[in-house]
This record gives sequence, C-alpha cells and structure tokens, in this order.
Amino acid sequence: MKNQEQLHRGLGQRQIEMIAIGGCIGTGLFMGSGKTISVAGPAVILVYAITGLMLYFVMRAMGELLLHNLEYKSFVDFSEDILGPQAGFFVGWSYWLAWIVAAIAEIIAITGYASFWWPELSPWISAMATIFVLTSINLLTVKAFGELEFWLAIVKVIAIVGLIVVGLWLSVTGFVSPDGTKASVANLWTHNGFFPNGFAGVMAGLQTTIFAFAGMEIIGTMMAEAKDPKKMIPDAIRKIPWRILIFYIGTVTVMMMVTPWVDISPEHSPFVGMFSLVGLASAASLINFVVASSATSSSNSGIFATSRMLYGLAQSHKAPAIFGKLSSHQIPAGGVFLATLLMFFVSVILTAVDSMMEAFQMVGAVAALIFIFIWTMIIWAHLVYQRRYPEAHAHSVFKMPMSKMMPYVVLAFFLLVIYALSLDDVTRIALYLLPGWFALLAICYRLKLR
Repeated sequence: MKNQEQLHRGLGQRQIEMIAIGGCIGTGLFMGSGKTISVAGPAVILVYAITGLMLYFVMRAMGELLLHNLEYKSFVDFSEDILGPQAGFFVGWSYWLAWIVAAIAEIIAITGYASFWWPELSPWISAMATIFVLTSINLLTVKAFGELEFWLAIVKVIAIVGLIVVGLWLSVTGFVSPDGTKASVANLWTHNGFFPNGFAGVMAGLQTTIFAFAGMEIIGTMMAEAKDPKKMIPDAIRKIPWRILIFYIGTVTVMMMVTPWVDISPEHSPFVGMFSLVGLASAASLINFVVASSATSSSNSGIFATSRMLYGLAQSHKAPAIFGKLSSHQIPAGGVFLATLLMFFVSVILTAVDSMMEAFQMVGAVAALIFIFIWTMIIWAHLVYQRRYPEAHAHSVFKMPMSKMMPYVVLAFFLLVIYALSLDDVTRIALYLLPGWFALLAICYRLKLR
C-alpha cells in the first residue's frame, strides 16, 4: 500500500450536491417512516418539519465553523481546536461508531427489501452480498465514489418526485384502490384528526424521525476532498430546507393522502406499500428497487464517512497509524476494511430477533443517540466560538442565523428527543448502551495520554 500524505480533492459541485441530498434521504425515511406514521398519524408532518428545522441550524453552525478556518477538514478538527483534544477524540471516535451502526441498520433494511422479491432467501446472504459490493466500491478512487453516489442520489430524487406526482394525481382524481380506499386530501384529518394519538404520538414519532435525518452532517467530512469547499459547503447547506420540504414533508403527506395513516403498516416500507395497495404491482417492485438502492447508498456513505474519520484520527495520532495510510488510489483502505469487517456482525443481529423492523429500530436508536451527541458537540463548539471569537463571528461569510438564541433551542430539542427515546422498551436499550461507550472512550483516552 502506497502511503500518500493527502486525500485527493476529487469531489466536484454536482457530486457534493448529490451526496448532500443522499445524506438527507436515507432508510430512516424510506423504511422508518412507516413506524413513525403508525404512531404519530398525520402529525408526522409536523414532527419532520420541526426536526428538519432544528438540524438545519446545526448545519449552519457547522458550516460557519468550517469556513472560519479552512485548515479544518471536518467537525472533529474544530471540536478539538475549540473544545479541546479530549472533545476531538470523543467526537471523532463517536462519529466513526455512529456510521458503523447506521450502516448496519441500512444493511438490515436491505435484507428486508430483498425479501420482497425473494421471500425464502436467508437474510444473511443478501447482507453478505451487499457488504462485499460496498467494500469493492469504496476501494475505488474518491471521484468514482462521488460519481456512484451522484447517480444513486439521482435515482432517489426521481423516485420521490415521481411518487409525489403520482400520489397527487391519485388524490385529485379520487382513485379508489381494490380494497375500497379512496385517495383524498381529507385522509389527513378524517381518521381521528391531525393529532390522532395526541402529544404521546408526537413523542413516539420522534423516536424514529431523528434517525431519518442522520447523515445530513456528512458534508462536514468532505472539506479535504472538495474542489472548492468555500463555495460548495455553503451552497449544499443553504438548500437543506428545500430538501426537507420536498423529500420528507412532501412524501409523507402524499402517502397519507393516498393511503390513510391507519392502513400504513409499521413493519414495511410505506413507499412500497402505497403502490401495492393501489394495485400497481410493477410500480411497487420498482419502488422497492429504489428504496433498496437508497439503503445501499446510505451504507456506502457510511463506509466513506467512517474510513475518512478514522484516517483523520490516525493523522492526529488518535488511532493506530496504519489507518492513516492511503492506497495507490489515495483511499484510506484500512478504514474501509475495518468498517466492512465490523458490518459482518450484522448477520448476528439479523438472526437474533424475530422482527426485522424491531432490529432496525433498535440499531437505528443507537445510531440516532450517537448522532445527537455529535450534533450537540457542534452546537457547543459554536457557542464557545461565539464567545472566544466575537469579531470572527460578527463578520463571518456564512453566519449562523439567530445565533444567540437558536443553539439553546436546538439543545432543548435534543433533550426532548432523548426523553422520547426513553419511553419505548426497544429504543430505551440504546440509552443503556451509550454510557458504556463513553466510559470505554474515556479509558482509551487516558491510556493514550500515558
């Protein structure tokens, strides 16, 4: 393996844009929205809107900090610089773990999608095949990775826009499915109202919604491989509200117009279910392919993020030096192999639980909590930055809006989400596991100092 000193700036504007979109559209939406809708009803629209708004401000904080010093390659760098070396150590390794766990959740989803076509296929076979393909892809050049992610994101965008158009057409024409269900805007409030399960339903909806937005911050790991980060990062972040409005709020609204929320199964993808319900079997198969490719894309992004994070940790002597070496394609291959090796353990999870959705929810909750920690550290770093560098903040080229108030609003929202995760037996397991992870990191950090 040839050791190169620098990652290659091979990601162009269109690739950064589409990877950012891919980070916003994942299995948490395609698969997890069924669970969210089943507990929150039409109020899921509000849940997605509020969650998206809070994370938009996290991304604005991250963007301002990254552009404050172009030597920062990711949020780990500014966490270490602003909050201290221990914060950088905790953020870097936690983000690495978050994407490992998130990628496992995506693999679980892929096995569920595969069963749509091959019900008798053992889950571990589709999981292992996917992991093998992803390993091969991530050993290519970063330009090849960006190109693949570009086209996978294009598939997601076309599919979602197509779903919205078809759903609106079915609702306007008053389409009646074979079981007598009529598509109508009125389905948003005629089945026990807009808040059918009250505040408890909204809180339950937060449990799965937060994972749907995990990955939005991935653009903050691309500073070292973006051709023009000073222009590309702000452009990608500014478009986040439109992506949330179209891809999240638009899709779930249309789905509940076509299929009343009471008929949406929490165990399966509502995207596939919508077309199956209206009798469009071929379209259902096509949408299943789309959501499967989306999960593959998200897993692919996870391996990318973990390998780059591990490379950065090794470069700053927070991880074994072998992970700081690059292949002849300027890829941190050691991080790629470690990530995919750990993902092989997904087969154990798949055979340990009876419900695929339960496995997805449990693993997704663990990932969501770690992502909340990462987002919290970004906000904390921005608060310290405001106090330490008031002039830089005042004259920032990409200043966070309402920066005096919104960081505290976002932190309060994260506390609310953590409380929501504590209300469910499955997601509560994640809360028990996280302290153990931080204790392990604390031990490793003390050993590193010695």
